[in-house]
Amino acid sequence: MAYNDLQDFIKELEAQGELRRIKEPVSPVLEITEITDRVCKRYGPALLFENVSGYDMPVLTNAFGSLKRMSMALEIESFDSVSKEVLSFLEMEAPNTIFKKLKMIPKLKRLSSSFPRIVKRAPCHKLVFKGDEVDITRLPALHCWPMDGGRFITLPLVFTRHPETGIRNVGMYRIQVFDRNTAGMHWHTHKGGAHHYRVAERLGKSLELAVAIGPDPAMTYAATAPLPEDMDEVVFAGFLREEPVELVKCLTVNLEIPASSQIVLEGFVDPGERKTEGPFGDHTGYYSLADEYPVFHVTCMTLRKGAVYPATIVGMPPQEDCYMAKATERLFLPLIKKTLPEIIDMNLPMEGVFHNLAFISIDKRYPGHARKVAHALWGLGQMMFSKIICIFDKEVDVQNISHVLWRLGNNVDPRRDILFTDGPVDALDHAAPLPHFGSKMVIDCTRKWPEEGFTRKWPDIIEMDPAVRKKIDKIWSKLGI
Repeated sequence: MAYNDLQDFIKELEAQGELRRIKEPVSPVLEITEITDRVCKRYGPALLFENVSGYDMPVLTNAFGSLKRMSMALEIESFDSVSKEVLSFLEMEAPNTIFKKLKMIPKLKRLSSSFPRIVKRAPCHKLVFKGDEVDITRLPALHCWPMDGGRFITLPLVFTRHPETGIRNVGMYRIQVFDRNTAGMHWHTHKGGAHHYRVAERLGKSLELAVAIGPDPAMTYAATAPLPEDMDEVVFAGFLREEPVELVKCLTVNLEIPASSQIVLEGFVDPGERKTEGPFGDHTGYYSLADEYPVFHVTCMTLRKGAVYPATIVGMPPQEDCYMAKATERLFLPLIKKTLPEIIDMNLPMEGVFHNLAFISIDKRYPGHARKVAHALWGLGQMMFSKIICIFDKEVDVQNISHVLWRLGNNVDPRRDILFTDGPVDALDHAAPLPHFGSKMVIDCTRKWPEEGFTRKWPDIIEMDPAVRKKIDKIWSKLGI
């Protein structure tokens, strides 16, 4: 059974010893961040702050902050167990034979439960504030780090529709609280919401928004997933839940949002209107600089009774977002392998903050294969942001950082094996000479072939004789070591 709401998830976290309740008075200005950051660095539990100074709403942090809690959020035993199902969902096609039709029956049953269901009443509409009653400063939004430009909503699901096609997009973009009814909408130029806004600006129209804070955990994760363009995140969440996401119509804009949400903000962004947003202590471990972003005008705020305010803290890894990214790596690896079947495994290490480092192992089949794979990866969705891609032979365990660095140091001749190119980079890449555009690097860490110009003998790796290993295994318990 899928979680009905965030409260269900909190109960399950507590039942499994994955949540701690904090009853001490704590401020949302810096203090919640300091506590959460210490817990993240110690690989600790989710935290429910029940006594937030100046507010009557508890704050939940680090709810997704481990591989176990990510598995709990999606109600799966392991990411690998569901990754092939995700691939099947993403490449669903119409059957053209009787055999294919029969094979499609279980898929269609699963797909039919993925489509959202519209309801007339919803818990998120229990308390309604419109017009002059709206005051988003009542929310315990966090001022996370000392040099932040203010208080930020850090775990919002932003719902928009394409002004021409009507296709829905759900993205997670931080929101800076400016005053009672305006906020900064920080969507990067590569994101779906930003694309919808550019179309609306071209048409000279306002773009309606709805922000859902704290729906069920699968819906929250779906908003972060790198889905193919125009694939509905709500349908994907339903697929993960194996139950439809219940949606309810907004009260002041023509959008629907998850009925189970804790808080909903409705409103619009006007064409051409910008305001300085930031700085913000970001997931790179550095402050992202202040810049001009659209202004979100809030026309309505609704809450459920007994609402919990979920927030995430980002900064120097490890942090909660690292585990959400690791879930994405595992769930979407089969999709990448479908395009590039020579890929054996992939590791986007936490220290690389998603886009700075990618370790890839391949079944090398021809000269220059490593470079081909790197260029292909740069052409795949959000993999285009990968700044440094290291390619290894198939026997290398890219999940083992020690093994990776050992191979990298031994197998690479810098002049021969490093290639630079230019392309789009993440908006948070502060090292790039220009916003959104910079250089990238591939390091070929594979064994070099004669066809690649390597004329020397490639040495053998030191390995013990198998017979000796087997003998020592048998007497190991007697050695007293």
